Amino acid sequence: MIRAACPEDVPVIHALIRELAEYEKAPEEARASEAQLREALFGERPAAFAHMAVDDDSGEPAGFALWFLNFSTWRGVHGIYLEDLYVRPSARGGGHGRALLTELARICVQRGYERLEWSVLDWNQPAIGFYEALGARPQDEWTVYRLTDRALAALGSGH
Repeated sequence: MIRAACPEDVPVIHALIRELAEYEKAPEEARASEAQLREALFGERPAAFAHMAVDDDSGEPAGFALWFLNFSTWRGVHGIYLEDLYVRPSARGGGHGRALLTELARICVQRGYERLEWSVLDWNQPAIGFYEALGARPQDEWTVYRLTDRALAALGSGH
């Protein structure tokens, strides 16, 4: 079962983000607090949205998708950028990942969004195979750049 996240899901979402960071070999990078997630997802002006995959039998959270809107200047419409998609190892193979992506694709179609995009680590072959089996294609002509920490502060302060 897929459903929109609610404020009561924040502790579980936080735990799932920590699990994802461990899986991606970067636990030190997952610094968001539950309070930050609560504000981002359910504050006065939400910056992001989340959906939960819940196991039909146990009712336990199996995974989540956290996403936000982007905008294509070329297409002239919004799209969805999927920041995180994670299904617990014990629940993999049960259709939860596909169901989460199906729900996001349904939102795109329903709202007239023309893109559903995300990034995947190049070593994550199980995820890459899964995404390609759904019809997703890598955008390998693009390279992602990121400013964080000292480099971001230096540029932002004019140094």
